[in-house]
Amino acid sequence: MSPGSFKKPLLALNRIIGHQSAKNHMTKPKIGNIAALDSEREEKKLKKALEQRVKQDEKEEERRSFQQRRKEEEERALSTDPPEIAARYGTKTSDVLVETDSVQRLAANPDNAGKQIEFIARIHHTRSLSSKLAFIVFREQIETIQGVVAYKEGHITENFVRWAEHLMTESHVHVKGTLQRPPEEVKGCSIHDLEVLVESMHLVVPVKEHLPVDVFSIDLVEMDEESHQLESLASTRVRVANRLAYLRTPTAQSIFRINSGICSIFRSVLEGHGFIEIHTPKLMPAATESGAEVFKVNYFGRTAFLAQSPQLSKQLSISADFGRVFEIGPVFRAEDSNTHRHLTEYTGLDLEMAINSDYHEALNIIDDMMKSIFKGIYTRFRREIEIIKTRFPHEDLVWLEKTPVFTFKEAIALLNESGWTDDHGKPASELEDLSTRAEIRLGEVIKKKYNTDYYIIDKFPASVRPFYTHPDEEDPRFTNSFDIFLRGQEITTGGQRIHKPDVLVERMKKAGIEPFGMQEYLQGFEYGVLPHAGCGIGLERIIFLMLSLGDIRNASLFPRDPKSLPEQKAEVVRLPHPEADTIRYAYDFEHGYPNLEMPTVEKLIANYGDATNTSWLDDRYHVWRHEPTGAAIGYAEENGYALVMGNPLCDPHQYNIVIRDFLKHMRSQKDLRPLWLLVSAEIEEILGSKLGWRTLSCVAEERVTIADAKKVAKKERQAEDAGVIIKEQPIDEPVPEELRKRIDKRIEDWKAGRTGRQVHITEVRPWVDMEHRRYLWAETKEGEIAAFCVLHKLSPQNGYQIKFALDFPDSPNGTIEALISASIQMLAKAGIQHVTFGAGALPEMVTGGNLDGIRAKILSKTYRTVAQQLRLVQKSEFREKFGTKNDLVYICYPFMGLGVSGTRTLIKFFEDEM
Repeated sequence: MSPGSFKKPLLALNRIIGHQSAKNHMTKPKIGNIAALDSEREEKKLKKALEQRVKQDEKEEERRSFQQRRKEEEERALSTDPPEIAARYGTKTSDVLVETDSVQRLAANPDNAGKQIEFIARIHHTRSLSSKLAFIVFREQIETIQGVVAYKEGHITENFVRWAEHLMTESHVHVKGTLQRPPEEVKGCSIHDLEVLVESMHLVVPVKEHLPVDVFSIDLVEMDEESHQLESLASTRVRVANRLAYLRTPTAQSIFRINSGICSIFRSVLEGHGFIEIHTPKLMPAATESGAEVFKVNYFGRTAFLAQSPQLSKQLSISADFGRVFEIGPVFRAEDSNTHRHLTEYTGLDLEMAINSDYHEALNIIDDMMKSIFKGIYTRFRREIEIIKTRFPHEDLVWLEKTPVFTFKEAIALLNESGWTDDHGKPASELEDLSTRAEIRLGEVIKKKYNTDYYIIDKFPASVRPFYTHPDEEDPRFTNSFDIFLRGQEITTGGQRIHKPDVLVERMKKAGIEPFGMQEYLQGFEYGVLPHAGCGIGLERIIFLMLSLGDIRNASLFPRDPKSLPEQKAEVVRLPHPEADTIRYAYDFEHGYPNLEMPTVEKLIANYGDATNTSWLDDRYHVWRHEPTGAAIGYAEENGYALVMGNPLCDPHQYNIVIRDFLKHMRSQKDLRPLWLLVSAEIEEILGSKLGWRTLSCVAEERVTIADAKKVAKKERQAEDAGVIIKEQPIDEPVPEELRKRIDKRIEDWKAGRTGRQVHITEVRPWVDMEHRRYLWAETKEGEIAAFCVLHKLSPQNGYQIKFALDFPDSPNGTIEALISASIQMLAKAGIQHVTFGAGALPEMVTGGNLDGIRAKILSKTYRTVAQQLRLVQKSEFREKFGTKNDLVYICYPFMGLGVSGTRTLIKFFEDEM
């Protein structure tokens, strides 16, 4: 295309921008009121950011100083003690730990007093009585035992005692000592009648700083003065928010041993009855439970649902002639219930079995299994139960040899006879479900009359059961289904399922479930299935009620409720190069710190940069440095213009002062007119709103959120079929010289094959700033380099730039797509969340500030002509296949600051025959 092709668009552009002549320098551009950047509000924000950074520095320095002091104190103590005593304590640097005894085993028997003991445990709590005596509470899972570190001439020095009492809680120590009977019972430990007289102790796994809530405190209880009941000092929310600390407590350790025990007994009892364990999918094509909310998930562009139960898969297993099946697995319920008895994800203990004549065959097995769990837990985990009772006092569960079974009608009658009414004064109905309050009251009635915490209610109303529940043959208002109750609350729901396909379809329609979406499920019934029954049990519900834990969250390892997984608050970003932090630099500069070195541009790009900033590494750019902050701004001089590229490299709080001082520099030191290109919306706001510059966008950063990156499977297969192999240069190794020469040669081949005018802002220079670059390439089966990709590290928010993606001549079809895809996957494995291809042209211009009306319309039309003639969007169309999203960047210029001369300068700068 000849330069003359642009004559008409450029003349039109000249007219609408405001110049009467193409002689650009006849009128000085109005840069704007630079003083407007001296904002008191912005200064306050900057001051606050500075104070926060200083506090962070002080906190980090305090932590480092503390650790250093402790290290020096330890070294000083060890150096002053005799070698034979110094060998008894201190920090071990080896990661190899010796095999030791178990505190639980040796301390379980008081008769072991006098025996030598060697163990590894955490420090639970420390207490100093004097310079010669300290008590250390050691914790090993569910047990805590008191250790005595006492001065003994020739064995234990005051240095030893002082070192021990200052050890950080939660550190692991290797202890040798002698078990002895204490002068009086040690009430603060789980082991009351033995203690350890410490003879040597070494730190083997140090903890460098205190936990936000320590394990000792989170497990403390106190007696309420009014109720005279033990209450935890830490709320449930504190225990959930500080989960790791809570899980380390003997209480939690005991709870989850019982959790494991229940699963073990459940499994062994059912296997004894001929059941086999299955594992069902948790991604379902449709909601499976009526009356329960469901989590929707994006399944490759289609909608799927997290399983509300394994019910449908269990039934299909019966149709597949498995006979009797069970599963222990997650269940998801999207119910917005923030109560003490609801979770959005819990562990289900599910079973299903074919029946011969009656669903009570299944009920009897379930009943036997539940009582086996109770017996097994109270027999095998008595120690754990007693530990739990110290924090959650309760009576042991009471159950009968023959479990009471009530029909729903009988249960309602018992409840109503007790005088119970709901909140509106109405008695319970035989055709409506029981409320939680009604369940608890009924439990009290049955406990008083039958002396049992465990009972069954049979024949529930059809209105409160899922669509697949089999109706009662005698009264279809009710069903062949049951609930099992513990301490007045439901723990198990079960019953017989409909096995006739026509009846099932009819019930599905009544429940509002579209049979079309359940074809796989229905097929199992159309192919024939025996009558069957089963149940679903909430594991956490059993534990919560059996142990009277007060809140079901205490029974869940990592509980999920409607308030879980909150949106992450914007945290202070950790810069890859703290030494190149412009906030810290500004503080040091202001306080006159000597020998300050300005951070390098390369490090500033890694801290604050976007794709455009990487072009500053080319020789044609000048980099202006801001002395008070260490910030940088890159620009190229062209035909009397300063073509400023991208955002300033500094903390965003400093944008105003850095831009202010740069423009003052341009006005006083350089006879250059600034055109600011490819900046973010934040810089566009400063230049447009505060300085009155005109702004527009015809370019966007083409970003990919790596988690949403699109696959190019067809292209990848084509490359794979052609024998293309993707290779990656290890990040910790220099690029071999021989490889660089091979790639350079292929780059020259690529340049030689380029035709037409190219629009770009950077040169192909792959071997600059190699510290911040990653290299991947594709080789053919003959060993020829077919494509080359360079990734450049940007700020933590922006991730990486695909700086160069070069498809060399004669490369097999699909090579460049396969290489780019591999590059994105490599970044995903490294935990990077974003990648950008850099700036790409938009098909239409977007007007910004101070540019509207007829001028904006004409300018938009002119740009459209130029974009079409230069085919500017060709690259963008290629990049879209990877899932790019446009993030607008802006061109900003002062009033009377562009004109035909400026436009020609821009085109000349961006065009190059390559």
